Amino acid sequence: MSKITETNQQYYQGSQGFRGAATGALFNQAFTTTFDTDLVFTDATSWDPNTANYALNNFKVYTSTTGFPGSWSEYILAYTVINNVITITGTLAASVYIVVQLKILDGGMYGNTPAEEAIGQAVEDNYGGYQYLKLGDIIDNYMVGYVGDGKLIQRVKKSDVVFWAKRSLQEFSYDTLKSIKSQELNIPESLSLVIPQDYVNYVNLSWIDQMGIKHRILPANELTTDPYSTPLQDDIGIPTQDNFGEDLEGTSITEERWKEANVKLINGTWNTWDSWYDYVAQSVYGLNGAWNWGRLYGLDTKYANRNGWFGVNEREGKFTFSSNLVNKLIVLEYISDGLAYDLDTRVPKMAEDAMYKSISYNILATRSSVPEGIVMRYKKDRYAALRNAKIRLSNIKLGEFIQVMRGKSKWIKH
Repeated sequence: MSKITETNQQYYQGSQGFRGAATGALFNQAFTTTFDTDLVFTDATSWDPNTANYALNNFKVYTSTTGFPGSWSEYILAYTVINNVITITGTLAASVYIVVQLKILDGGMYGNTPAEEAIGQAVEDNYGGYQYLKLGDIIDNYMVGYVGDGKLIQRVKKSDVVFWAKRSLQEFSYDTLKSIKSQELNIPESLSLVIPQDYVNYVNLSWIDQMGIKHRILPANELTTDPYSTPLQDDIGIPTQDNFGEDLEGTSITEERWKEANVKLINGTWNTWDSWYDYVAQSVYGLNGAWNWGRLYGLDTKYANRNGWFGVNEREGKFTFSSNLVNKLIVLEYISDGLAYDLDTRVPKMAEDAMYKSISYNILATRSSVPEGIVMRYKKDRYAALRNAKIRLSNIKLGEFIQVMRGKSKWIKH
């Protein structure tokens, strides 16, 4: 349950205006912002543009004596921010115009120089935010609506509710909620990329061509591997140890060979004769005896892939790629568990009821005094609510479904 509290100017432009008192010099003037986005103000010196913490703020303050375009200047004197309340600790002229600008990709309309522009992404991060609730709000709503006298759960610690809310969100994120994130990256010469900080599992990896079209990269599970351990061995094959008794580790020969592999000898594209080297390797040196998985005759489709392969190097915490993907632009789509930002994590409103039912079931199921019939009832309620949430969030549109099925000899009544 929520309502729109931002004005159109706050939502679209990320700015909110204030006006000083009509007469006299102003001391310690306070202005309360009402953005859905909380103001980020690191410490007491964050008002100073000469400090490193100033860049961490997600907003800037501008003043003008007339309010006309081009008359605004960045306010760089002392102020404090507590709970979205900005207090100017210096002196302001009477009737001064004040604007608080959240950082936005185009820098806003108040800075007169590039240095004064409020460049960032706080405004864009808030776009579309009405479809979500913060996890902290879910917990507060649950304490009001589900806990108290005359209710099934009369007493419960808020810490228990927080724990089960996080666990529920984590489970929902894997197959119900929209927890798929994506990153646009370039593959370097090392043919490896670091796994994102909030990564749980991958969904898709694709390289992007000149028209912006994505081409799916396949996992190299059955082609190669990334060994988790690479111990150094002596002449008879026994792993060697250092002075502390720990195995000595070397670099992976398997990974080095994979980086240097000519994938055309795997996917069969040497038949196009676009590379004289490939032709000579096949016809003169007889390399086709072992590397013929992707040849057109007797084709094994799992190797017939021109888009490259990727692997997950658990030892180094990186994605690895085949040699034909070097310097390619890729998009990594992956699942996050939804808890990377703690209680500020956003939950789709369409899954709100499923969250409440899941919290209730887990709390009741862990209490010894609750009858089994009550536990089973809430288990069924949780299952039904989760199923509804999946249907709602599946985002199936009849028009899109019909478009996909056109030309497939399928008659669809609508």
